[in-house]
Amino acid sequence: MQLSQSDIIEFARQYDPQPMHLDPNAASFTIYGGLIASGWHTGALFMGLLVRNLIAQTTSMGSPGMEDLRWPAPVRPGDTLSGRIEVLETRASISRPNMGIVRWRGELRNQDGKLVMSAIGTNFFGRKPA
Repeated sequence: MQLSQSDIIEFARQYDPQPMHLDPNAASFTIYGGLIASGWHTGALFMGLLVRNLIAQTTSMGSPGMEDLRWPAPVRPGDTLSGRIEVLETRASISRPNMGIVRWRGELRNQDGKLVMSAIGTNFFGRKPA
């Protein structure tokens, strides 16, 4: 997915109204040297990819959260992002036999292969009867 300047500004106006996300001129005077997407915008884009390409095809039962969320490089207008996840661990829930627990590591990279977001997450999924 490719991110435009207007996408970045629109998200920032609503959810993270800081100068480096709202105003290209003001952003040019920040440590980033130009407009960048909010990390929360980057996370929302990752979540959209995760849902459309994996979770929507499962019996998702929610998530207790994520850990180790990182934004090692900024996302800029015109960047094209792609994501991937790696399953780290799977197990059956002890208290809910109809539920499985999956722990995963996810990442987003830009068109140059540069890592722009990483996280470790846990999701609950429905299990088929034994």
